[in-house]
Amino acid sequence: MRFHLALRFYLHYLVLLGFSGVISIYGPHQRAQKTGDILLGGLFPIHFGVASKDQDLAARPESTECVRYNFRGFRWLQSMIFAIEEINNSSAFLPNITLGYRIFDTCNTVSKALEASLSFVAQNKIDSLNLDEFCNCTGNIPSTIAVVGASGSAVSTAVADLLGLFYIPQISYASSSRLLSNKNQYKSFMRTIPTDEYQAIAIAAIIDHFQWNWVIAIASDDEYGRPGIEKFENEMFHRDICIDLNVLISQYIDEAEIRRLADRIENSTARVIAVFASGPDIEPLVKEMVRRNVTDRIWLASEAWASSSLVAKPEYLDVMGGTIGFALRAGHIPGFKEFLQQVHPKKSSHNEFVREFWEETFNCYLEDSPRNEDSENGSTSFRPLCTGEEDIASVETPYLDYTHLRISYNVYVAVYAIAQALQDILTCTPGKGLFANGSCADIRKVEAWQVLKQLRHLNFINSIGERVRFDNGSELSANYTIINWHRSPEDGSVVFKEVGYYSMHNKNGAKLSIDKTKILWNGRLTEVPFSNCSEECEPGTRKGIIDGKPTCCFECTECSDGEYSDHKDASVCSKCPNNSWSNGNHTSCFLKEIEFLSWTEPFGIALALLAVLGVLLTAFVLGVFVQFRDTPIVKASNRELSFLLLFSLICCFSSSLIFIGEPQDWTCRVRQPAFGISFVLCISCILVKTNRVLLVFEAKIPTSLHRKWWGLNLQFLLVFLFTFVQVMICVVWLYNAPPGSYKNYDIDEIIFITCNEGSMMALGFLIGYTCLLAAVCFFFAFKSRKLPENFTEAKFITFSMLIFFIVWISFIPAYFSTYGKFVSAVEVIAILASSFSLLACIFFNKHSPVVIAGPSSHWK
Repeated sequence: MRFHLALRFYLHYLVLLGFSGVISIYGPHQRAQKTGDILLGGLFPIHFGVASKDQDLAARPESTECVRYNFRGFRWLQSMIFAIEEINNSSAFLPNITLGYRIFDTCNTVSKALEASLSFVAQNKIDSLNLDEFCNCTGNIPSTIAVVGASGSAVSTAVADLLGLFYIPQISYASSSRLLSNKNQYKSFMRTIPTDEYQAIAIAAIIDHFQWNWVIAIASDDEYGRPGIEKFENEMFHRDICIDLNVLISQYIDEAEIRRLADRIENSTARVIAVFASGPDIEPLVKEMVRRNVTDRIWLASEAWASSSLVAKPEYLDVMGGTIGFALRAGHIPGFKEFLQQVHPKKSSHNEFVREFWEETFNCYLEDSPRNEDSENGSTSFRPLCTGEEDIASVETPYLDYTHLRISYNVYVAVYAIAQALQDILTCTPGKGLFANGSCADIRKVEAWQVLKQLRHLNFINSIGERVRFDNGSELSANYTIINWHRSPEDGSVVFKEVGYYSMHNKNGAKLSIDKTKILWNGRLTEVPFSNCSEECEPGTRKGIIDGKPTCCFECTECSDGEYSDHKDASVCSKCPNNSWSNGNHTSCFLKEIEFLSWTEPFGIALALLAVLGVLLTAFVLGVFVQFRDTPIVKASNRELSFLLLFSLICCFSSSLIFIGEPQDWTCRVRQPAFGISFVLCISCILVKTNRVLLVFEAKIPTSLHRKWWGLNLQFLLVFLFTFVQVMICVVWLYNAPPGSYKNYDIDEIIFITCNEGSMMALGFLIGYTCLLAAVCFFFAFKSRKLPENFTEAKFITFSMLIFFIVWISFIPAYFSTYGKFVSAVEVIAILASSFSLLACIFFNKHSPVVIAGPSSHWK
């Protein structure tokens, strides 16, 4: 019971605190207030911050003083008042209902905003807290049914925690932190500004668009900066862009820390600085960079400071000129310009902020102003007395910058959203309402939670065509104007030049459009600055990793042979197709030269001529033998077998021609069997012929048995059998592993078209069998070396076999050590050498009649 009573007393104290307390000159007691049937609350940053003041608690602590007047904040406040008066004067909205307002200054701080918010809460909850027993606090002040504000995300977060407890709807016009999208935590929070999640994507898209990969990221240390930069970091990671420096700042950071941060920025090689912060938070750093005259940086500004009057000053343009910023799409408020110009202390009795605005605008003081007393006491600098006749249009301040109404328009939309919700309550038909049993709320006794319910079902189109919804999960479409800070050629002021836009649509995706020709970098340059960790790699090279460095820092490595890159900053080199090879610069691929033992190249022509010469010489000898076939000398040389031998030599020479020309499947299948069978046929004839001579001479006297055994038919039978073995080897080879045409891509710049033999073992059997017959022939010829001197044919056969062995023994290592067309050339040379040796040694000695006539006497 005591705890409950203490809690009630504490809440009562908070309520009283919302209306009282010792406050400074322009502290929370200042307000813009006008009574009405229904009351709206407002929270605006009329000042940029509070004075730093240590409280030693030696006396009762005083409320901190708000400092640095915010002209834009006052314009936003005026936008709310203008919207309310426009609604009150409209016959279409809320007839016979008058809207009132109570607007406070948050001084851009959480503490001041909570002081103001407590007054909203207190009036709404006095009855439910039963505080009447302590005091009569109700009076005639109506409850605040909705609050417009606040501006900064950190301030709105704190206010949303408080207002959400009492289900008081809050519509912010400038708080874009994505954390506030959590409807479970911030039940009564809504906004008329897109979430920062899209803005982070947009800034990353601009960095990617200009092909920068090395940036500095700075964020305010609050609920606006931290989530924004976190989303930005994720986007940068997915786009392979590196952040060199990532820091959090605040307007209350000490000067030493600012100087250290400026040192780190100056020492960084990154030239692009992306900043998620408000104007007051980034201002101390900008001042330090201006003091150092650091002019070679490109600033990317989030919406919160892209057009801030604290930073966008002519004296800062040497450093800040060329800043790329994001601004909300501007809206149009008819009549607002004239309303702003009508402000005057004597005409604004309901708005206590006008007096300070007038004094700050004209740098004077009004007669009954507290500044007058301080000036007389010497506590402030001297200011002249305001006459009240000053012309507001003669002074240039951000207050009258109504050319691009962005936040002011968001305030305007927020007020109209509340009015639309009240209009829906007013026109509600019983039985179709949103409350229990389809009931409707009473507009005269409407409560905050009922307005919140109605706002959650609100769905309307604002004047610039954007759909406004506050149901769960709904956010405004992200439509940003991209601006570039220029210096005006007329008066040197800051001009926000529109250079593009970023639009995020749920269905069509994001679209970034930038006109590079309109951008002035660093305020004067037209060429896009370079902000990369490493120089870009030229075509023909790729990016190589440097140990201990981020992926954006790399060294350029030349592509390997057979690889290429045809664009800058290639991550990998592409491999050329099999039929291509990289050029000298590795920037492209060219078709490889196709090579084979061609009929048109000199080497191929020479081999072909030798083969044809061999055929002609053999044909010549055959012609001589045919012409003189009935002469004793031809008959003595075993005429029929010599014919077959000469025919086989023609086949040997001819088979070498199949090895010349582009290999085809059929030529690959024919050439080895043709060569093998031809040579076996040739050597079989020589073997039979040699063995016949040997047997004749060893028999001394030719008997009938010898003549019968070595008759013509038997000789041909033996030749057929020897050749048949080779034919079977070829048949088995062609059946099991047929050779075929093969393109060899292993050699740089050249494609060798060769024959894949199918089975090297089969080729070995083919050549081995040929050599075996040659060895037997050599054996018989060697045995015939002791024949009479007139019979020298065996000696030449021995010599031809020796040449045959030398050629084919040399062929084996030469065949396996060469590649491409030279494989065929080696085999052609071996065939021609063997064939010429046989032709020369056996037949080009026939001019000696004794050599051949000797054996013939034994057959007479």
